[in-house]
Amino acid sequence: MGDIYQALADPTRRLILDELSERDGQSLFELCGRLAMRHGIASSRQAISQHLTVLEEAGLVSSQRSGRTKLLSLHTEPLREITERWLTEPKE
Repeated sequence: MGDIYQALADPTRRLILDELSERDGQSLFELCGRLAMRHGIASSRQAISQHLTVLEEAGLVSSQRSGRTKLLSLHTEPLREITERWLTEPKE
């Protein structure tokens, strides 16, 4: 599993997670369009694919083939693990 903190450090990757949180199951083409229209990010599909690789390695995103298209899904479990780590009752 990749470094979740490194994955979250980049603002473009955080926007990708925001977009997948709002609309899960997008293709790369759809995601790139939403990033361009809503956030003014004019990165190439290759650049967004590289960001997605980092997010996949951190366990935050997965992809599944549907014909010739890869559909992207958000996974929040790694984020829950982080919050549970520090948001527990203090131990005395």
